[in-house]
Amino acid sequence: MASAAPAFLSAFPGLFQPERGFSFQRSTVRYGRLAPWVPVVGLEIHAQISSNSKLFSGSQVQFAAPPNSLVSFFDASLPGTLPVLNRRCVEAAVMTGLALNCSINKKSLFDRKHYFYADLPAGYQITQQRVPIAVNGSLSYSLCIDSKMSQMVTKTVRIKQIQLEQDSGKSLHDDTRSQTLVDLNRAGVGLMEVVMEPDMCCGEEAAAAVRELQLILQTLGSSQAVMAEGQLRVDANVSVHHPGEPYGVRTEVKNINSIRFLAKAIDYEIQRQIEELENGGTILNETRAFDSKLGCTVPMRDKEGKQDYRFMPEPNLPPLILYDAKSLPANMNHQQVINIDWIHERLPDLPSVKRKKLVEQYGILPEHSFTLLNEEGLAEFFESVVKQTQMKPKKVIGWILKDLLSYLKQHSLTVKESPVSSFVLADLLNLLEKKEISSTAAKQVLAELWKGEGKTPLEIVKEQKLELLQDQKELEQICQAVIDGHKNEVMAIKAGNPKVLNKLIGLVQKKTQGRSNPVLVKQLLEKKLSG
Repeated sequence: MASAAPAFLSAFPGLFQPERGFSFQRSTVRYGRLAPWVPVVGLEIHAQISSNSKLFSGSQVQFAAPPNSLVSFFDASLPGTLPVLNRRCVEAAVMTGLALNCSINKKSLFDRKHYFYADLPAGYQITQQRVPIAVNGSLSYSLCIDSKMSQMVTKTVRIKQIQLEQDSGKSLHDDTRSQTLVDLNRAGVGLMEVVMEPDMCCGEEAAAAVRELQLILQTLGSSQAVMAEGQLRVDANVSVHHPGEPYGVRTEVKNINSIRFLAKAIDYEIQRQIEELENGGTILNETRAFDSKLGCTVPMRDKEGKQDYRFMPEPNLPPLILYDAKSLPANMNHQQVINIDWIHERLPDLPSVKRKKLVEQYGILPEHSFTLLNEEGLAEFFESVVKQTQMKPKKVIGWILKDLLSYLKQHSLTVKESPVSSFVLADLLNLLEKKEISSTAAKQVLAELWKGEGKTPLEIVKEQKLELLQDQKELEQICQAVIDGHKNEVMAIKAGNPKVLNKLIGLVQKKTQGRSNPVLVKQLLEKKLSG
């Protein structure tokens, strides 16, 4: 059966490679050899809350601290220790729930979820299984579905719930000595688990949804969400079925800590399940891991059921009670309670709102607004340049995305680490806008600025004599010399091939070392060729 396979691209340039072999609409997805399949993807995302201390103890939270240096008696589960709930973690969860259009439960409960792992000293995790802090939300995200990044589609995934829970410690495997060491620094760190409904159908959709969630968390400040530091970890639930049939048996791909790997892991798992079923096999309800080196998922263990976790109410924590403006008692100490409405009023502009404002205010393309927000600090850099230059925003965006961003990626630098500040770039673009230099010369100056030697654009222009050639007679003589020396090109142009004119313009630019205005050169050449 023929496979419908348009190129599938994310709205975030450079993050993902196009995946082929399936169409975009879930109802017409075609994988495998025999019949159409419908992949189903749901996500469980653990976001580490940005907080100075842990969820139930006063221990400090710090990445890469010496092993077991940030462990309280409660974190180590010593007898007689009791949990004390961190207000900041509750506020972060409420803020995140509101940003994801959730209903906030004014009364939520804590539960014990039992595991028996070496890095979980109590033998259980405190979580919210019965009544979580937030439910029934939604997250909208966008994808580009053509190779030119110009056709975008917006999709929505439902948020089932957001729950507060504590993190486990970390097992460090020493293969040389055949032993496992345990670091409890992370034990008890506050997490928000965001559970998404199975509304997605491929790796690219899941990756785009997670990236949007990551931007929202960072905008709110509720989580730094740095995946490389384990602050955002994703579990993907994947299954396949034929149209009109019940959902298939799902597998869980655990602890994916890269958006790129998330897309690859899900698409690999979809294809693996289809091939298994088409070859007469069965899908096991199991937990798998993604091997990034091999590019495939591998079995870890059988999937636990709810009965394995032996959920029970947490006896040492009372119900978590929240208030809004209507339910807040008159004589209540405001510092001792959490007011949902107060938090809602102070929500910052979310990424979707920021993109809309960028498009409306500066007239840039929607896909450009995605790129600006996708790179941390790039939108602020762009706006700073626009404020300091006479160049129109539509032209500035080209220099930001094509030139500056390519330099940053080439040298693996963040926007904050750029040796070219927004002030310096604006200074350069002003020279170009005032027609004191050509665009070719401007690129040369930018390359020099990138060396970080502290010179201003104007100093570089003067040192390298890159000023625009102002003597029109001299420029006319150069244009005539190029025409006289390239008879074949002149004949081609007069025969009806105007594209060859670009070659002559380039030759004039070369002779003037980029100091001529291409627009003026074109006008002079056309005048002489028509004469």
